[in-house]
Amino acid sequence: MLHVNEFRVLVLCTGNSARSQIGEALIATRGAHRASGTVVAQSAGTHPAARVNPFAMEVLAAYGIEWGSVAPKVVDALAQESFDLVITVCDSAREACPIFPRAAAQVHWGLPDPANHSERAAARAAFESTYQALSRRVDALLALPLTSMSPSALRDAARHVHDDASA
Repeated sequence: MLHVNEFRVLVLCTGNSARSQIGEALIATRGAHRASGTVVAQSAGTHPAARVNPFAMEVLAAYGIEWGSVAPKVVDALAQESFDLVITVCDSAREACPIFPRAAAQVHWGLPDPANHSERAAARAAFESTYQALSRRVDALLALPLTSMSPSALRDAARHVHDDASA
C-alpha cells in the first residue's frame, strides 16, 4: 500500500459531473473519520463536463454533504499521482482508462448515468438511485481493512462490494 495511515481512492467516469462526484463526496466525507486510517478521495473524468451536474449537488446536499466548490477535472491532471484504488463508475471511462498505471488496484463499479434523464422528476429519482447505490458500496468498502490488504485482495474485495450491492 502507498501510505500507512492514508488510503487514496480515485473515482473515474466520463464527465466527472455526476457518478464520480457523488462517489468522491461519499468517500471523502465518510472516509475522513475512520479509526483505522483516513481515506482520501479524488475524482476525474476522461472528458470532463463544464460543471458538476446540479442534481448531483442537490442529492448530496439532501444528505448533508456540501459539495459546492468542486469542478470537474480531467484524469490526465492526476496521471502522476499514486492511488491505492481506482474505481471506474461508467463503461466509457473503463474503456478509456483500462489501466491506471499508478494504482495499486483497480475495479469497475458500472452504474447507469443519472444525467441521461431530461425530465426533472426522472432525473431526481435517477440521482437518488445513484446516490443510494454508491452509498452502499462506499460503506462496504470503508468497512474493509483497506491499509492492510494486498492489491489483489483489495481488487477482489472491491469487486465483491459491487456485486453484493448489485444483487
